[in-house]
Amino acid sequence: MLRAMEDGVKKSGLMVMATGAAVLGTGVALGVMGAPQAVAMSVRWAGLVLLMVFAWRRRSLTPWIFVAMLAGAELGFDAPHAAVHLRVLSDIFLRLIGMIVAPLILATLVVGIAGHGDLKSVGRMGLKALVYFEVVTTLALVVGLVAINVSRAGVGLRMAAQAQVRESGPGAPGSVGVQAPVATRWDDVLLHVFPENLAKSMVEGQILQVAVFALLFGIALATVSEAKRAPVLRLCESLSEVMFRLTNVVMYFAPVAVGAAMAYTVGHMGLGILVNLTKLLATLYGALVVFGVCVLLPVALLFRVPVVRFLAAVAEPATIAFATSTSQAALPSAMEQMEALGVPRRIVAFVIPAGYSFNLDGSTLYLAVSSIFVAQAAGMHLSIGQQLVMMVTLMLTSKGVAGVPRAMLVVLLATASSFHLPVEPIFVILGIDALMDMARTTVNVVGNCLASVVIAKWEGAFGTEAASAAVLEGVEA
Repeated sequence: MLRAMEDGVKKSGLMVMATGAAVLGTGVALGVMGAPQAVAMSVRWAGLVLLMVFAWRRRSLTPWIFVAMLAGAELGFDAPHAAVHLRVLSDIFLRLIGMIVAPLILATLVVGIAGHGDLKSVGRMGLKALVYFEVVTTLALVVGLVAINVSRAGVGLRMAAQAQVRESGPGAPGSVGVQAPVATRWDDVLLHVFPENLAKSMVEGQILQVAVFALLFGIALATVSEAKRAPVLRLCESLSEVMFRLTNVVMYFAPVAVGAAMAYTVGHMGLGILVNLTKLLATLYGALVVFGVCVLLPVALLFRVPVVRFLAAVAEPATIAFATSTSQAALPSAMEQMEALGVPRRIVAFVIPAGYSFNLDGSTLYLAVSSIFVAQAAGMHLSIGQQLVMMVTLMLTSKGVAGVPRAMLVVLLATASSFHLPVEPIFVILGIDALMDMARTTVNVVGNCLASVVIAKWEGAFGTEAASAAVLEGVEA
């Protein structure tokens, strides 16, 4: 009875969504065909109201963000003069995210290294896993860079830099301009990587320096005795958990920020921006498919992974990841399925959780695409060297945040701050981030499952230990 009621509510919600989308589409069509503006606008807002009802019933952040994006675009089109004053709401959200960045990166990196990277205890398996992780994530960055440089999805947008120059003047304090970061000598760049004062780096938003400190601190923490390591590790784990929870709290303001940012952008730039967003989404999905076919599949064939059995085993955790947009939700299923496939529990227990910190294939590819999209949207030309420096920064700062929906926004904002990129294009990206998040999270989970099989094959341990009865029972259920 309860299941039937839930199914009925779900179907009615889908009907409301479909009706709202149809009404909104009708309003758009009326506007295109030259109907009276008041009539077309009324129909469009009626459709948006129905979509808001659907979002209210779902009580989920993802539909609210999507509806807010549409409502913001409509507001920017209908009342551009009022919409341009809503930028303050997106700026508030930016400040809230900014206060989270440094402690979140610091805590997650230390936990990721000290909790999973004790190379003295994990030995050969740990070294192989880390080498594999870095090679594959580097290839993901390369695929993402090539894809966005080929599609040039952000070219023609030129939204934030021009706006800031017009508002404050090219020589005014805080003006970003349209110039790429000034090239400096290699020794200056290298010196800037290392922090002289952690507090100063956190205050100035130098996330790469914070990441380097966390990297060194995590290595040092992993080498001390368990009695001395445990309290610090528990503190960092607690801090990491609190910052994730704080991120979730701040994200409740995301629909308001997205709606305001979209209203400001459309009011300032017009509806042409939606073309760039469609190109960006197509670029990401295309790049993820290329990565799967040209990187993950050859790796599976190279290590003689039973591809058909692997795909059958990974289907459940991948579906969970796609539906929830969080890798953490798929972790129990992924570990269970891989052990049932033939990966020994000791390898599963190390590789998959470690991969959640060091093997974010989909997320690193997304960051490569999105960061260059932001630079293109600002009209900034980044040389290959500058893009590579940015990719190294992303590779470090993205560690450990795969388990939280839309946590990549934090990393992307931090990178934009470090490289003096404008933030408005990032808020525009957030409007379609739910669709992007589902795909990149799925690739994260599939990549980590494949990594566990590869390491087991590399160690000659695949299929040598029988899965426990509880695991087999869970897989067969």
